[in-house]
Amino acid sequence: MAAFQICLQVWLTSSLLADGLAVAGQAIIACAIADKDYQKATAAATRVLQMSFILGLGLAVVVGLGLHFGDIIFSKDLTVLHFIAIGIPFVAGTQPINAIAFVFDGVNFGASDFAYSSYSMVLVAIASIAAIVVLSKTGGFVGIWVALTIFMGLRTFAGVWRMGTGTGPWRFLRGRLLP
Repeated sequence: MAAFQICLQVWLTSSLLADGLAVAGQAIIACAIADKDYQKATAAATRVLQMSFILGLGLAVVVGLGLHFGDIIFSKDLTVLHFIAIGIPFVAGTQPINAIAFVFDGVNFGASDFAYSSYSMVLVAIASIAAIVVLSKTGGFVGIWVALTIFMGLRTFAGVWRMGTGTGPWRFLRGRLLP
């Protein structure tokens, strides 16, 4: 439990750094759409999503190395350190998808796509709860991290799908944002 809490807090702290980028994108996109400047909204959405991926990669490196070499500041217990080492690939490896998922939230909120955001989150939650129930019982510590990875992966997929299909408030993006 100690190792899980250490990994979870590092995961959440580093993942939420993308929220600043999400809020900036949200504000720019909302203003652009209000002004009917769809080219600016497209450019802003594209740029913040690109930046989120780069931020996620940077966080993956920093978090991975930081936890690998700095785990001793959290605990001296060898069992806890062993489980932290097991959690590092999940904590660090999910940073790119976490950053993209959080920024997609900001992009969708900026476009006032609240209904889709809420409905997709309910569906993601249902799938993720099922995954965590099954995987925590069968995989323990690793199973929980796999379930959290599934959760964030589904959130990212929901954002990509919405913008990629050019539906809802993103109709003006058809063929412009995602290749």
